[in-house]
Parts: sequence; C-alpha cells; structure tokens
Amino acid sequence: MKAVIFDLDGVITDTAHYHFLAWQKLAQSQQVHFDEAFNENLKGIDRMGSLELILASAPRTYSDAEKQSLADTKNEHYKTLIAEMSPADLLPGAVAALDWCRAQGLKVGLASVSKNAFTVLESLGITEKFDYVVDAATIARGKPDPEIFLRAASELGVDPAECVGVEDAVAGVTAIKAAGMYAIGVGQAATLWQADTVIPGLEKFKNIMETLCKTGASSGSCS
Repeated sequence: MKAVIFDLDGVITDTAHYHFLAWQKLAQSQQVHFDEAFNENLKGIDRMGSLELILASAPRTYSDAEKQSLADTKNEHYKTLIAEMSPADLLPGAVAALDWCRAQGLKVGLASVSKNAFTVLESLGITEKFDYVVDAATIARGKPDPEIFLRAASELGVDPAECVGVEDAVAGVTAIKAAGMYAIGVGQAATLWQADTVIPGLEKFKNIMETLCKTGASSGSCS
C-alpha cells in the first residue's frame, strides 16, 4: 500500500445538506418535487448528472444551454451556502486520518466530483494535507466510472493496486473497485456492500488501516 485516495463529501466533511438546499431550490423553480429521498439518488453523481435526474421529472424539456444555465445557478447558490464553512465543519476523525496517512509515509489524494473541492478544502484548512487533488473540471466521466481514481493514482505516481480508496457513496465504491483499488466504505454495510471494508466514520480509519497493513489484505504491506 502506497497511497490513500479520499472522497470529500460525506467522508471528510458533510456538504450534503448544502447541496440538498441548493438542488431543492432549483427543483422547485422548475416545478419538480424534491425531498431527502430523491436527494439520496444524487450521492456520488456529478453536477450535470444530478441535474439530468432532477429534470427527468420536469414538465418540459430543456436545451443544453438551458441545462448549463440551471447548473450554474445551482452552483452559485451552493457557493453562497458554503462560504461560511470552517475547520469546525470537518467530520470526526478526518484530520486524524489524514495525519496518520502522512505519518506512515503514504501519499494522500482527493478524488471528489465536486468542482468546488479546492474552495472547500481551503475553508476547512486542510489543503496542505493532500499531495494531489483531482480537478473535477478535467474529468470526462463521473463516478461510477473509475477515471477520477485512476487520475489520482497516476498523478501520485502509484499503481492503482497499491491504493486504498475511501468513499461514502455506492457510485464512489463502484468506481474504486473498477479502478482495481481496495475500497473502504464509510456508512452502512448493507448499502456499501461492494466495499472491501465498511466503517461508520473516519474515527475507525486508523484501526482498519493498521489491520490492513499487518495482514496485507490491501494487496501488500504499508510503505
């Protein structure tokens, strides 16, 4: 094991509620019913993919230009909501997990489909804890396609088989496995059944990683 590649939303911080509020406002403006249950379908899906799911229930069709305008409107509202984020918004165990990886000599990457990932990392005060952050704007295919995880591994200079991916969404876990990496799911085992290991939160990350390092369950011992 030479690298750990993290997702952002739902793993390191929780911007899900901000996304929900922004998508809900947009959906309502287009006469589309949008609730928490619908929002679950958007986990791990990029902005345009999420918009397509929402507009599928709209009373009319949209041109590509209209879709782009709606996506931009949602993003502007979302950026307003996250402008006040701070280190207090880090999820429990997040900083400890990142620091543990660096202390072990493991490279640390971020593979988030959020085009606002750089802004969020800066607000959280943890940008320097990552060796490489994938720019979602340069990714052609979103999760569950493995492209974003493969890009992270390539830029970190590590073989995918020597990486551990950490995700909270089904699409993300699917992407990790398709990339040929060991997958740690954060959440419910019943939902993230495709993951190799599932933990409730990053508070348990160190324990799981130490076990993997000792047993070689992640295709080899730690660096």
